Amino acid sequence: MSRYLSNRRGTQAQKVRFDEEAIPDEDEVGGTLKLRPSDGYITEDQEPFMGVKVRRKASIHRDFLGDYVDVPSRPYLMKILEKQGDKKVLFADTVLKFTSTGKMKRRILLVTDFAIYIVDPESGALKRRIALAAVEKLCLSELSDNFLAIVIPTEYDLLMASTRKTEIVTILVDATKSQSDYELDVLFSNRFEYNATSELVKEVQFEQVEAGVKTRISRK
Repeated sequence: MSRYLSNRRGTQAQKVRFDEEAIPDEDEVGGTLKLRPSDGYITEDQEPFMGVKVRRKASIHRDFLGDYVDVPSRPYLMKILEKQGDKKVLFADTVLKFTSTGKMKRRILLVTDFAIYIVDPESGALKRRIALAAVEKLCLSELSDNFLAIVIPTEYDLLMASTRKTEIVTILVDATKSQSDYELDVLFSNRFEYNATSELVKEVQFEQVEAGVKTRISRK
């Protein structure tokens, strides 16, 4: 079983502010995860994910579909997978990927039973391939937002936003478990750090406000 860690800490004012208005409201598909009550930031129309993460009740009872971009109909994706020797696609969807400068780029995220792929949908170019064995942990807030950080100690980390975050986390945890005895950590905290590059550390901070969730990204 993977380790689900919660780290509740106070927030501090940040120099750089990112408002989540550019990202659609969470509309995640559900799975077979066991849910239990949590005492943090839950309203009547929400339930916790993995006992900690807040998600909307409407998203809980939906089935995982996996491929949301119809990979077989996109020759450039099939060519990338064939070149890398990957055949089994566990997840495919369009996400927003954050660059080291804080810009958002629309990318196709592919997850196979061996690796994570980041592909530019416009050029069809493979931008990055990350072996599942290189992933150390996943970082999420405890609130109802769309952010997910994938931590890769031997390289640099990946920060993205997806309306199907729950499905991505579940698939990554299950895929890592099935390929090895390694237990992928899932850290829930309303403030976490990630390496935007090998030499640049940033902090993401989440705050529950009346209008929803306010997100700030700043240099450390």
